[in-house]
Amino acid sequence: MLCKSQSVEPVPVASGEKAPSQTSRSLVSVVVPCRNEIKHVRQFLDCVFRQELGDFDIEVMVADGMSTDGTRAVLVEYQAMYPALCLVDNPSKIVSIGLNKTIRKARGEIILRMDVHTTYAPDYILRCVETLRTTGADNVGGPTRTLAEGKVAQAIAIAYHTRFASGGAKFHDPTYEGYVDTVTYGCWRRATLQRIGLFDESLTRNQDDELNFRIVRMGGRIWQSKQIVLWYWPRTDLVSLAKQYFQYGFWKVFVIRKHGRPASYRHLVPVACLAGTLGLWAVVGLGRLTGHAPLSQISLVIWLVCAALYAAASIVTSVTKGRPGGYQVMALLPIIFAVYHLSYGCGFLVGLFSRLGKTAEPTPLSGTVEDLQQ
Repeated sequence: MLCKSQSVEPVPVASGEKAPSQTSRSLVSVVVPCRNEIKHVRQFLDCVFRQELGDFDIEVMVADGMSTDGTRAVLVEYQAMYPALCLVDNPSKIVSIGLNKTIRKARGEIILRMDVHTTYAPDYILRCVETLRTTGADNVGGPTRTLAEGKVAQAIAIAYHTRFASGGAKFHDPTYEGYVDTVTYGCWRRATLQRIGLFDESLTRNQDDELNFRIVRMGGRIWQSKQIVLWYWPRTDLVSLAKQYFQYGFWKVFVIRKHGRPASYRHLVPVACLAGTLGLWAVVGLGRLTGHAPLSQISLVIWLVCAALYAAASIVTSVTKGRPGGYQVMALLPIIFAVYHLSYGCGFLVGLFSRLGKTAEPTPLSGTVEDLQQ
């Protein structure tokens, strides 16, 4: 399925009307995974087709994971208006598979990933392309800013930007510009993906991290620019947040197994703390069962000291970072920090003992743009 490129001003196409002809301008392929995003899909598509473009056109390729909430109908509606929009079926419902399907069909020499659950500045695509050209990096992106509705979502968003919750990952810092080990979404030259391969289709989560890890291990560079502006809508309740970070922890294990080491040792801190806690409590129980009271007492004291230090760090961070949100947000933050850490740590531990298959080898992207157009 081929898509037509979109020029600077999106041109709605009436039924039966011919679409604009192709130009000699360069083409950027925007690839988007999507499933059941009825709350955000219209805003996202309006945002994309109102982007300020430079000396290039865009095609927008959406991999729909067989949406059942009305998202598909909206995509079809917009496809009738915008010839640059192309729909690709993704019956697997897996993000990495959907992304690879769109990338293989894409015709641009630059591939740029976007996500429906995110809001973008009007010059987002332009800034990504300019940054890719000027830095010579293999992947570029912007830091993740957040938008939130409601006190719980606001607290989750504040926690997202703290070092205590995120471990200091640079893409959580809206002020940072420079080289990083991973970046939000991404913008690559086709040649880069031809060299390193596409997303690992065996990963349900963390496919972005794994691809960026591969880039760095192969000598590539990733650049974050604070001029590339996007806003992410975080989860709005604790159950959804727990599920999200459990999956992050679970799939991080498979990325580490694949490469033989973590991309950053901050990824191991939550599971190390959780394992240490479980180990100390096991020693306490063993001491009591065997009558070795001093062993139980020492282990319990060590755990109490560690728990007190954690609680103190959580409270201090909640007060200093949550003050703009008021007392309700400050009161919620210690709970949210615990959900971040425990969910990720539990997911990681389960992943360690999982019998799932190994991660896949990088999927090659072969062929030139001319080959794909035939």
